Amino acid sequence: MSAERLTFKEMCDKFEVTPRTLRYYEYIELLSPEKEGRSRFYTPRETARMTLILRGRRFGFSLEEIRQWLLLYEEKGTDEQNRAWIVMADEKLEDLIKQRQDLDEAIEDLTSLRDQVASGLDT
Repeated sequence: MSAERLTFKEMCDKFEVTPRTLRYYEYIELLSPEKEGRSRFYTPRETARMTLILRGRRFGFSLEEIRQWLLLYEEKGTDEQNRAWIVMADEKLEDLIKQRQDLDEAIEDLTSLRDQVASGLDT
């Protein structure tokens, strides 16, 4: 793999994504590879963007939220992008904490019900 540019296949391999996923990210303008004929080449900028996209997906952000956040860098620079990131992260943390609380309650309820049913069975 070239340190400067990655081919389409190298990009898929590096990030463990399918060709379909990579093409889709290009289609919705999250990535903009250099094109030479029918070949696509991904610069360090694109690999950095892909890292951010996958990290954002892991945290539960929508592709549109990620796209808007990446666009902030191009339009307003790093400081504005970082300010937006803090707001987005705070909102996502609230969501994740609520989800964890809901899961804890569901686990407690299911455990209790299972224990009730199990205690009623003849052993």
